Amino acid sequence: MGWIWLAVGGQFLNAIVAVIDKYIVSDETAIPKPFVYAFFSCLLAGVWLLIFAVGWLPGMRVVGVPHISEVGMPTLELLAMAFFAAYAFFLALVSMFDALKHDTPSNVMPVIGSVAAIASLGLNYLFLDAALSDTFIVGILLLAIGTFLVSQANFNLKLVSITFHSGLFFALHLITMKGIFQMTTFADGFFWSRAALVLFALSLLLVPAYWKKIRQGTEHTTARGGAIVLVNKFIAGVAAFMLLQATDWGEVSVVQALDGLKFVFILFISYLVTLWWPTYVTERGTKPRDVIRKVLYVSIIVIGFVMLFV
Repeated sequence: MGWIWLAVGGQFLNAIVAVIDKYIVSDETAIPKPFVYAFFSCLLAGVWLLIFAVGWLPGMRVVGVPHISEVGMPTLELLAMAFFAAYAFFLALVSMFDALKHDTPSNVMPVIGSVAAIASLGLNYLFLDAALSDTFIVGILLLAIGTFLVSQANFNLKLVSITFHSGLFFALHLITMKGIFQMTTFADGFFWSRAALVLFALSLLLVPAYWKKIRQGTEHTTARGGAIVLVNKFIAGVAAFMLLQATDWGEVSVVQALDGLKFVFILFISYLVTLWWPTYVTERGTKPRDVIRKVLYVSIIVIGFVMLFV
């Protein structure tokens, strides 16, 4: 059952990443432009191709580290799916970073996660012939109620639209990745999906308007801001690998259900860093009433996630 703890650890790291993402897009000395930050997020995903070099070390394959010998020449279908997954991931990131620029992670991420969960299950049912559980409707209702509570608290029409857009494209990314892993091995799918992210990011530089936007978006980035971005993307890469490995080793439905834990971790971390970080990054309300309200809707969403996948 070690894969469960692997998934829990991955969700905890994802919660840390979400809180740091908020700091990055809110700090003018880092990378405040969502488009530019999404570009670097995809580009830095290529660093994780170095894990195939680690696979040469003795004993690494036993603990699940992939080996370059497991990677073959991709088919046209695999390449097309990998690039579509990269495209969907990039669009989801742009909208997510834009939403984080306007509100706190504990408000934004549960809504994005709820939309992604509902949409991915629907796409699973339509395209991958996945069976829906008997408690699916109950889970949908709980997610909808929890999401409604969040959106009623601080959301406006713009924030609602970009969070729903982000959740939908994260679902498209997830369903495409699931299709890739059904088509080929974990190592093969991981390699070509990371390579596609890098190539997609580099292709943006061929468009003069995008090149100008990326160049201007990094003009005020300090060495400290750049270091924070690098560290955060490293943590995000570790989290992604842990969750993909847990999915490969264990039950997909359980790994997906554990995604609800991320929102609990985000809520806890957001209140914790209030002691050190600026108020525009952390939770705005620390009164008992605000804390109870946040705990209530996060609990509803977590239960909804569990009900979806049991």
